[in-house]
Amino acid sequence: MNNVSVIGNLATDVEVREVGDKHVAKFLLAIDRYSKDGGADFVGVSAWERQGELCAEYLTKGRRVGIEGYLRSHSWEDDQGKRRREVELVARRVDFLSGPRDEGSGAEVVPFEAAVA
Repeated sequence: MNNVSVIGNLATDVEVREVGDKHVAKFLLAIDRYSKDGGADFVGVSAWERQGELCAEYLTKGRRVGIEGYLRSHSWEDDQGKRRREVELVARRVDFLSGPRDEGSGAEVVPFEAAVA
C-alpha cells in the first residue's frame, strides 16, 4: 500500500510546468519532526492538472496545507554523469488549511478549507 497523509507549510512558492500536454504544480513542503531535537523534513510535492492550477492560484510560501497522496521515486543522470534519485509526494488531495489573507494588511480574514480532488 502506498498512501501518505501529511500536514506542513510550503517552503517554496508553487511553480507550474508543462509536461507534455499536461500541467504540474511543484513545491517543497516542510513537515515538522516530532522529536526532542525538533526540525523539519522537506518533501517535494507535485499536483497535476486542475488541482495544480488551484495550488498555484491560492498557495504561497508559508501557507499550511494537508496533503493525501502517494510516493513516487525516479532517477536520472545529472550533468556530471552522476546517478541521482528523488522521492516525491504526488498529491491526490490538497486541503488549504490557512485562511486567505487580506492583501492590504496580510491578516487572515476568513477560515478557508478547500479540498481539490
